[in-house]
Amino acid sequence: MTREELFLAVGAGLAVLGAARLLLTRDLLTRVLALNVASGGVLMILVALALRGGGPDGPDPVLHALVLTGIVITVSVTGFAIGLVRRIEGDLTEGGRR
Repeated sequence: MTREELFLAVGAGLAVLGAARLLLTRDLLTRVLALNVASGGVLMILVALALRGGGPDGPDPVLHALVLTGIVITVSVTGFAIGLVRRIEGDLTEGGRR
């Protein structure tokens, strides 16, 4: 098994496990974490495709730039989602009153 195939297999496994957990749980914080695991798997698949698609000059720089952008977006969305979860769970514990 080559390095690219290993990255593809691990990335696909992470994406499937994260998506399955996302669909099978009711806890909002666990859903956010599962979404992070799934997005990490997708980013790993993109890295593997960049390694595979690269020619003699090395990996594909466009896919690497896409992965870096995906990491930044994942961090931003995670922070926003955790803020929403805190607000939703805070409203639920207070009975919806402010």
